[in-house]
Amino acid sequence: MFDRKLYEAQCEGRPVWVFLSDQQRWIEQAQVVEVSGGVVTLRYETDEDGELQAWQEMVRLNSVGSVMSRLSSLPRNGGSEDLPTAEDCPMEEQISQGSHDSSGETTTP
Repeated sequence: MFDRKLYEAQCEGRPVWVFLSDQQRWIEQAQVVEVSGGVVTLRYETDEDGELQAWQEMVRLNSVGSVMSRLSSLPRNGGSEDLPTAEDCPMEEQISQGSHDSSGETTTP
């Protein structure tokens, strides 16, 4: 099961968070380099003592206890006026506002 999800992340190039159940630790924001046999190769960076370190680690798939990926993110310091709204959507993609008739059903002009 995890091999398919890790392979999807590899193909899409998106980062994943992987929990190694045998070591009780998380690998955060890792790029999946390869999924082969019962092994996954992960590439990630850590910041320890002000030093940025790059790692590549091969992990047995049966050691993987959880795989997470980020769905979306928003900056905390940005204002709501920076967010795209329906008015920013191209005209051909906008949903038209229909009028309601006496039965309560929506009719389009």
